[in-house]
Amino acid sequence: MQLSDHLALENVAVDLPSTSKHQLLRQLADMAARQTGIEAGVLAKALSARERLGSTGIGRGVAIPHARIDGLQNNLAMVARLARPIDFEAVDDIPVDIVVLLLSPTAGQSLNILSCFARQLRDDAMVNAIRAATSAEEVFVLLTRP
Repeated sequence: MQLSDHLALENVAVDLPSTSKHQLLRQLADMAARQTGIEAGVLAKALSARERLGSTGIGRGVAIPHARIDGLQNNLAMVARLARPIDFEAVDDIPVDIVVLLLSPTAGQSLNILSCFARQLRDDAMVNAIRAATSAEEVFVLLTRP
């Protein structure tokens, strides 16, 4: 599976200004709502409910918030590099500055995509390159190159 099958350039944001986990999830929900036609409040509620089960902060400044959304037609992946790291209650307590959002119509569909993103973001060189990138295009190319 290629991440380019699930991530579009217009779904990559660089230097997103967020000051809290709650604000970030709301911003991502607003961005996703414009693409899916599903109300931002519904998306934000689903993401917050998932976070209450346990933080999706996987460590080293990376988080992968995800949720199953009824009525969603296709998987939606978004990537955001934050302007400043925020507390995300990550497993290692390191503030998060790289976020991958994944919305899926069914839980099973998202597992392969989540694992592809997680594999990419376990690589220190990849994470450092994303942090050093100067544009959304550069982040997109980093994540989608074969």
